[in-house]
Amino acid sequence: MNDQDTHSQQVKKHNFVMWVFMSFIAYLLITEHWAHIVPYLPYLIFLLCPLMHFFMHGGHGHENHGEHGSQEDHTHHEEK
Repeated sequence: MNDQDTHSQQVKKHNFVMWVFMSFIAYLLITEHWAHIVPYLPYLIFLLCPLMHFFMHGGHGHENHGEHGSQEDHTHHEEK
């Protein structure tokens, strides 16, 4: 094995360990503090709405501008 393969295997191993550790911490935080989280869940859902709107609908305007410009280019070429 060369050094690059060894390094990539170590990185994969470290990533796996990190995800297991983070999952364990998330589990403990959720189970121990669930009583404190539940009253705020409706507010968290409402706070997620603008964020979801931004990410779900944010890219549509850029796509339309690109398509519109390409259609204008075709009509100008046909007129000339």
